[in-house]
Amino acid sequence: MSEIIKDLVDLFLHIDKNLVAVVASYGGWSYLILFLVIFMETGLVVTPFLPGDSLIFAAGAICAMGSLSIYWLTALLFAAAFLGDTVNYWIGHFVGPKAFEGKNRLLKKEHLLKAQVFYDKHGGKAIILARFVPIVRTFAPFVAGVGKMDYSKFIFYNMIGGIIWVCLFVFSGFFFGNLPLVKENFHNVIIVIILISVLPMGWEWYKSKKRG
Repeated sequence: MSEIIKDLVDLFLHIDKNLVAVVASYGGWSYLILFLVIFMETGLVVTPFLPGDSLIFAAGAICAMGSLSIYWLTALLFAAAFLGDTVNYWIGHFVGPKAFEGKNRLLKKEHLLKAQVFYDKHGGKAIILARFVPIVRTFAPFVAGVGKMDYSKFIFYNMIGGIIWVCLFVFSGFFFGNLPLVKENFHNVIIVIILISVLPMGWEWYKSKKRG
C-alpha cells in the first residue's frame, strides 16, 4: 500500500516528466488529472509545490503528437486556473492569516509574506503577474482575499491572467515542444522554463536585498 501511495505522490510531483506515460495509460481521464493538478496548484495554499508552467508546456507538446485535443486542453486548464484562484480568494477572504498561526509544515508563512510584498507592490495586477511566478502564484489570490480586494476586479484580473498563462504555455508546448532539439533535451527545457518562471521573484529578492 505504501508503494502505491509513493508512486502516486511521485506521479503528481513529477507529472510534467511522466505525462506521456500518464496519457498512454489513462487516455481521456488525463484531462481530469491535468485539471485537478492545476486546480490544486493554484487553488490550495498547501500545494504550491505541484508543477504548473512545466506541466502545461508538456501537455501542449503532447497535443502536437495528437494524443490530446489542444482545444479541450486549453479550455479545461483555463477553467482549472480560474476556479483555483477563485477558491483561493474566498479561502483568504474567510480564513485569512489565521491558517498560518499554527505550526503546520504545509503552510509556510514566508510564502505568504512574499506574496503579500508582491501584491502590495503591484496591486490588482499582481493577480496577472503572479501567474508566472511559482509559489507566489498560489498565494497571490489568497492575499487578495485577505485584503478584501473588490471581487469584480479580482474576477477580471483572474480571467485575464488565467487566459494569458494557459494559452502562452499550452501553445508554446504545441509549437515548440516537438522540435527535434527540444525533444532531445526536453528535461533541460523544462528546467529552463522553471528557472525563467522564478526569475521575477529572484529579481525582486535581489532588489530588496540591495535596498536593505
